[in-house]
Amino acid sequence: MAEMVTVTSKGQLVIPSKLRKKLGIRKGTKVSVREEGNHLILQPITPEYIHSLRGILKGDGSAMKFLLEERKRDREL
Repeated sequence: MAEMVTVTSKGQLVIPSKLRKKLGIRKGTKVSVREEGNHLILQPITPEYIHSLRGILKGDGSAMKFLLEERKRDREL
């Protein structure tokens, strides 16, 4: 079920507490924001998320290369 939030004049929004609890988002949690078409995808960077990435880069290069490419994309935005 989708929940509605309002963006403030500073571009901030509040993630509803029900979703924060469910996804393990706490004060200081980093959240990745990316654009896919005309959608914004928010991904909390939690220990559970990091754990789910194990093995994703096998045979496709190094983790360092992946992180450097991600940082480059972030700077371009």
